[in-house]
Amino acid sequence: MTEYEAIWSGTPGRFGIAIADDFVTRIDRLESGPGRTPGHPLAAETIRQLNAWSNDPRHRFDLPLAPAPTPFQRRFRAALRAVPFGEVVTYGELARELATAPRAVGNACGANPIALVVPCHRVVAANGIGGYGRDPEGGSAVEFKRWLLEREREMAGGAG
Repeated sequence: MTEYEAIWSGTPGRFGIAIADDFVTRIDRLESGPGRTPGHPLAAETIRQLNAWSNDPRHRFDLPLAPAPTPFQRRFRAALRAVPFGEVVTYGELARELATAPRAVGNACGANPIALVVPCHRVVAANGIGGYGRDPEGGSAVEFKRWLLEREREMAGGAG
């Protein structure tokens, strides 16, 4: 079980914030329950930025993230962060950009430990929404993905 430095609750739900070596390592979507006040200054800053994002999903996170463990995952994160607010890219399109297979992109999305900051919800299947966080299409995490995408579309004025 992950030890969280803080647990934040906002409009989108409840999230645990994990910190190690002065980096955000995880922001996990959690079931309902109590919050936890920040036990680390970076957790407090993460909460401040999550509140800013909750108020305006166009907020650009500026947090020290734990380095991605592989060169592919570093390229993957950079590519995801480049997808404009309110827009989507397919697994296949992102795979072509990264010179890999769509399955590799899907696996990287599913393993993304900081999905709110590195927005993998903007990656969709060519013929549907796809999964989210290792949750197959139709699960509660996929409903959260739908909510995130709809919220961005509304804020972007219907784009996407």
